[in-house]
Amino acid sequence: MPEALSPAQALYIGMEVVIAVSSVIGNVMVVWAVKINKSLRDTTFCFIVSLALADIAVGALVIPLAITISIGLQTHFYSCLLVACTVLVLTQSSILALLAIAIDRYLRVKIPTSYKRVVTPRRAGLAVVICWTVAFIVGLTPMLGWNNLWRLRQNGSISSDLIITCQFENVISMDYMVYFNFFGWVLPPLLLMLVIYAEIFYMIHKQLNKKKITTSHTDPNKYYDKELNLAKSLALVLFLFAISWLPLHILNCITLFCPQCQKPMFLIYIAILLTHGNSAVNPIIYAFRIKKFRTAFQKIWEQYFCCKDTPALELQPSERKEIPNPDPQQAAPPQPPQKEMPNTDPPQHQSAPPEQQQDQRPDPPQQPKERPSILEHNAI
Repeated sequence: MPEALSPAQALYIGMEVVIAVSSVIGNVMVVWAVKINKSLRDTTFCFIVSLALADIAVGALVIPLAITISIGLQTHFYSCLLVACTVLVLTQSSILALLAIAIDRYLRVKIPTSYKRVVTPRRAGLAVVICWTVAFIVGLTPMLGWNNLWRLRQNGSISSDLIITCQFENVISMDYMVYFNFFGWVLPPLLLMLVIYAEIFYMIHKQLNKKKITTSHTDPNKYYDKELNLAKSLALVLFLFAISWLPLHILNCITLFCPQCQKPMFLIYIAILLTHGNSAVNPIIYAFRIKKFRTAFQKIWEQYFCCKDTPALELQPSERKEIPNPDPQQAAPPQPPQKEMPNTDPPQHQSAPPEQQQDQRPDPPQQPKERPSILEHNAI
């Protein structure tokens, strides 16, 4: 029988429950927002949905299992190992989704005119599948043998029926966690994303400074302004992910390189809460930093919770679908063809009046009708 909960354990479990509920509700709202708003259905938000699904699994699956582990449950070795590997799979999936988002933002800024030809929805979907496949391979590696079963048998710490007190460090090898997981699949992607976002901000500021010199207000300016704002929001997501997960990995390094060092239990609880709390933070960032998400969240709240009629968001055009021309001078030549196109319409309208030449008064009103068509054509 597990012992009575200490005050620290009770506080830890209570905070875990709050994080789990917040994570599930918030990330379900993210997926829901992408579903009801067509302007959110591009490649970047495809990766954001993948990240949200991993966070939903953390709240609905990982945190309840973590609470079960914290009370000292006696389980079979491989059952406990599978629980620990589930956490590793979802963590690795989140890291790879963040890396895919960073690469996607880089391509959008680096090759804006050919971006849609290079990054197609099919390729984005394939990238998501690859990310999850790699995450499963990396996370389930301990199930293939890189675990603590041999060490426990050598120490006589496990019975013949393989029943143990289920704790993460009892089943997962610290060699795997530090050398393979942290140094191989966590730290390098984080450093690569840091370089990518630094390059993104450099290119955007360079383009904005160039446009300010050449022209006062152009579509490229608006394009890069929006890219800068979105890049800042996604970089904040990356920063919070690193802040949330690095403390736990640092504790793992201490466990491996300094086995005699004592780690206070409250530090372990704080490190675990940070990793789980990161899953509930992203929807808050989207709501406060990305206008499209904020608008979609308001619609969901008003329509489905307050039962109010709201206009459909699907009619809103995507603000980021406009891909600017690299040179503002190239934007001027396309205007003459636009003026010539409406001129082809009068022959069609004038070919009909010969059959009705009795009244020539309708001809003057037809000229004002052509002007709106020119404006509409230019607007499109």
